[in-house]
Amino acid sequence: MQKYEIIINPKLLKQLEKDIWMNEHVPAVLKLEGKQYTIGLAYRGNVLRKKIKKSYNIVFQKPFTMNGAHEIHLNAEFSDISLSRNKLSLDFFDQIGVITPHSKHVLLYINGICQGIYLNLESFDRFLLRKRKLPLGPIIYATNYHANFSLLTPENKLKTSLIEGYTIKYGQKKDIRVLENMIAMTNTLSNERFEEEIPLVMDIEKYFKWLSGVVCTQNYDGFIHNYALYQNGDTGKFEMTPWDYDGTWGRDLHGKKIAYDYVPITGYNTLTGRLLHLPKFSSLYREILSSILEKEFTTECQMERVEQVLNDLKPYISLDLYLTTSLEEFEKEKDVFHRFITNRNSYLRQELKQLQSKI
Repeated sequence: MQKYEIIINPKLLKQLEKDIWMNEHVPAVLKLEGKQYTIGLAYRGNVLRKKIKKSYNIVFQKPFTMNGAHEIHLNAEFSDISLSRNKLSLDFFDQIGVITPHSKHVLLYINGICQGIYLNLESFDRFLLRKRKLPLGPIIYATNYHANFSLLTPENKLKTSLIEGYTIKYGQKKDIRVLENMIAMTNTLSNERFEEEIPLVMDIEKYFKWLSGVVCTQNYDGFIHNYALYQNGDTGKFEMTPWDYDGTWGRDLHGKKIAYDYVPITGYNTLTGRLLHLPKFSSLYREILSSILEKEFTTECQMERVEQVLNDLKPYISLDLYLTTSLEEFEKEKDVFHRFITNRNSYLRQELKQLQSKI
């Protein structure tokens, strides 16, 4: 496992600790494999900032990039006993054909003191697009729960703006108007016109692959938060990408076990609701999800990956002083994964039959 060593003025570190909601980056140095990078360092996340083991955002300044990335995230994965649900989820999305940030576990040291195991996550930005040789295009983040493709907030209050909950990561202000128009289209067009026009602005097949990933991993927040929209520069159509998937595979974001049937097969946002109301799109979703349940989201396929990742982490567990669970409890998470995948797959297969009966 790679060692990431951050050197920072203790006064600046205390400044971060004093105001955990400060978004301004402070200067620091990252040492990695004999190389040294001047960086800006800040805490990241919402719920994550309140944890004793902090998560970090790193912006490279000199040199401007590291391995093609200008920005990375170091996630503490504090509430996940396995430290691996986020990574396993993103790897699964990648496996089923969704554009996804890559990730790897690292050991983080700050001023010589080991902070434990962290997940190094790519930032979904223009540098990632260039690295993957994808067409440049606007990237819009869903930054809170109002990003539900609706005229109403989750509390059923009328939104003051259709683009509440969204922030431009890459692009211009005018680019978000395309998303605004799509949300208006989703909520106002007749079924006939919606069926004709939505494929012009959203890649429906890729949307259903993303939806299948959220449904299979059972990320309750994933339908109205924890995603980004990328408007492909060649097609002009939006594609979806996930992030922050620690509350998955049978546990919520606080680490509490949740039932395998907690999240429905249809998800929770308005765009999905409109798409699945139409037989043409509902059939496509059923076909895509059915294939994933048959090939990728199986106990045999996923447990091989689960065991590999957990076995790779096992030798380093004792170095993470923030962990409150024992090595025995860590090992038992394999059973949690196994039961969830088996039961979730069976449940979704039954729900597919119900979905088929409505077509």
